Amino acid sequence: MAHPAQLGFQDAASPIMEELLHFHDHALMAVFLISTLVLYIITTMMTTKLTNTNAMDAQEIEMVWTIMPAIILIVIALPSLRILYLMDEISDPHLTVKAIGHQWYWSYEFTNYEDLAFDSYMIPTQDLSPGQFRLLEVDNRMVVPMESPTRMLITAEDVLHSWAVPALGIKTDAIPGRLNQTSFIATRPGVFYGQCSEICGANHSFMPIVVEAVPLKTFENWSSSMLET
Repeated sequence: MAHPAQLGFQDAASPIMEELLHFHDHALMAVFLISTLVLYIITTMMTTKLTNTNAMDAQEIEMVWTIMPAIILIVIALPSLRILYLMDEISDPHLTVKAIGHQWYWSYEFTNYEDLAFDSYMIPTQDLSPGQFRLLEVDNRMVVPMESPTRMLITAEDVLHSWAVPALGIKTDAIPGRLNQTSFIATRPGVFYGQCSEICGANHSFMPIVVEAVPLKTFENWSSSMLET
């Protein structure tokens, strides 16, 4: 859960998000070193009156400032490609959930069960209980078992939406007529909040996403109670 004045990302709740955080720090360090070097060169050129005429036409310098950026790009690109392949890999999921975007709420269908489906609406501000978050709480949370591979099938019924949960490292577009898929593993129990990340209309910012990761036994009890109702 993000908090006021937070400068970094939310704490990772899935292996993919942990990889994304590591890659962010890796890329940020490269940017920091480049910025420091450029600032040092600019400061030196502005503060010194010494000029080396031999440096005005030097093949060695031109080779360095051509090869170094290429090496930096490779150092950044290789980890990025690795994470892209990891995010696209879906193998033997234990649970499949289909999320359908509407104006302006989400519907969930647990395809491993015959009749487990429900709508998830935002709770109006006047109906919030103490401790609940404004514009983020929903009446029906998407409950998943922790430490179990979960596949998400994401689509929309009307316009473009985007199913995004930052703590799980997920942001996938919901497109009418198209079925996108992604996966995650919740490594710890908790409640993870997200929102539609596509400008989908007047109430775009009022269709939150709440994923609750629970132990397997708790998930079985929840699914049984939902099927009974």
